[in-house]
Amino acid sequence: MTQQTQAKPRTDRFLMGHAEAPDWEKAAESCLQQIGYIPPDTTLGFLYVTDNFAGILKSILDHFREETGIQDWIGTVGMGICASGKEYYETSAMAAMIGSFREEDFRILPILRNEQLTELIDIQDWLQRDQSHFGIVHGDPRNGSTPELIERLAERLPGGYLVGGLTSSRNEEPQIANGIVQGGLSGVVFSERVKVVTGLTQGCSPIAGMHVITECERNIIAKIDDRPALDVFYEDIGEILARDLNRTAGYIFAGLPLANSDTGDYLVRNLIGVDTKNKLLAIGDLIEPGQTLQFCRRDGRSAWDDLQRMLDDLKSRIDTPPRGGLYYSCLGRGQNLFGNDSEELRAIRNTLGDFPVVGFFANGEISNNRLYGYTGVLTLFL
Repeated sequence: MTQQTQAKPRTDRFLMGHAEAPDWEKAAESCLQQIGYIPPDTTLGFLYVTDNFAGILKSILDHFREETGIQDWIGTVGMGICASGKEYYETSAMAAMIGSFREEDFRILPILRNEQLTELIDIQDWLQRDQSHFGIVHGDPRNGSTPELIERLAERLPGGYLVGGLTSSRNEEPQIANGIVQGGLSGVVFSERVKVVTGLTQGCSPIAGMHVITECERNIIAKIDDRPALDVFYEDIGEILARDLNRTAGYIFAGLPLANSDTGDYLVRNLIGVDTKNKLLAIGDLIEPGQTLQFCRRDGRSAWDDLQRMLDDLKSRIDTPPRGGLYYSCLGRGQNLFGNDSEELRAIRNTLGDFPVVGFFANGEISNNRLYGYTGVLTLFL
């Protein structure tokens, strides 16, 4: 009879804790107890709290810095937050994760508020040392330049690739970047020596074929395929929905396919208005003649299938259990799309195993150099 021995946990595995309690100190203490012993080479923390704690985030951050001895932290606030196999909504909760990185392999981003990104001067010399970089960023939804900031930052980082999300809150909208910041993009950038894999899953599915926007101004579409925009929209959504456009709210969206995408990714944008007299259609993004467009719908079954597709793809791309993970999902997903039993986070655990994961439900999700909607973005540290 062969005696079986249990595999020892990886010594470089991230540590995490998550808890809910009306008293933030009790929640923080529970998180710290779950984290347990902190190795001396632990250098970076990730902290996410529900918006019930938004107004006291500084006190929470100060407490974690003092109790752990870790000075470098990033994070933000969400109307819902994520942990391993668990989602928290409508409650006072927090999730903290810490990991070991060499200090020369990461830099905390200063808050970036304008498209010139002049604040990057402080880390410019460090950025030039490597040919590729990976950034985790949190954005302020109140800054109208956020999409441009994301694109510019990805361009300015040599070989840059970003993931993250926009803060979501019914109250204040602070972020963490070695302190409490707001008004722009913040986060952390890693060197090429930090190994990660990422995946993107869509929450909507196309309902008809591809079209070309042939006449438009800013975000208002006049003609699609050289026909009145509203006529094409009616045909794609069908007679029943066309008779009552109120039923399309939160269900039908505009999908803008990404040029040169080898995975069929598209940006989902809200339909924000129709002009039935002039047959115009307004969407929540700036557009140009010649762009492609396809209408899509929020579809729980299709979204679940695409989530599983992403997880299976990530599983095929790794040959070792992840050290830790970050998940940023849209507010329109989670319990609103999959039910109240933390199904989205449980799917991650069921497919990829039980490893530390934290994150939040965002007001927009960031992948590569784009701001998405109704998506989930998963990052695995290897």
